[in-house]
Amino acid sequence: MADSAAAHPGNARQNVTFPSGGGRAHGYLALPPSGHGPGLLVVQEWWGLTAHIADLVDRFAAEGFVALAPDLYGGAVTHDRAEAAELLHRLPAERAVRDLRGAVDFLLGHPALEGDAVAVAGFCMGGGFALRLAALEGDRVAAVVPFYGLPREPGYDYRGLTAHVLGHFGERDRSLPQDVVDEAAILIGEATDRRPEFHFYPAGHAFMNDENRPGSYDDLQAKIAWRRTLSFLRGHLG
Repeated sequence: MADSAAAHPGNARQNVTFPSGGGRAHGYLALPPSGHGPGLLVVQEWWGLTAHIADLVDRFAAEGFVALAPDLYGGAVTHDRAEAAELLHRLPAERAVRDLRGAVDFLLGHPALEGDAVAVAGFCMGGGFALRLAALEGDRVAAVVPFYGLPREPGYDYRGLTAHVLGHFGERDRSLPQDVVDEAAILIGEATDRRPEFHFYPAGHAFMNDENRPGSYDDLQAKIAWRRTLSFLRGHLG
């Protein structure tokens, strides 16, 4: 991600608006070919609701899910690391969680939704938010899939999480060492009755992100993680 593209409002893919904590939030929604199916939230990386995230939404929808990516940056996207860090710094965690909880409400009330719970898949920054959301939403989140991301708070309290957990992490990810991931698995197990299923891949950070081809994207490991994710989601959402 060495491109120096500025973060401009309005560049994110948006096609829906939903209530969020007394305000309004936006996102990108895609429906499956059948027009109905189980619900899935896709939580963005620190780059914003990029074409990569929108493509993941479309791919999940093609596999039968009513998929929604909430836009946590209000339209801004970037491919510049310094700008991404600034966007993340300016994002209050409380506001992000509020918008994610509004997205859960939106999905559960959508006429295309089947079932009374949703799943959440989050990437990098979004992986941490996905786990936070699952801990807050209890039985309304049936499954959560963090990709190379965990809550930033050390010793995060996972009490309230009832979702099944599948995680994907890179063995060469210097931003998220394996001992930190192992500690999160222990904390989840101690705080809940869930034993998370965490997989480590011979890859670096963001190995699913095909916009990052010169960097850590790994086509083979991405395909393995994708197939595991679909099997896991289908097993826990029906």
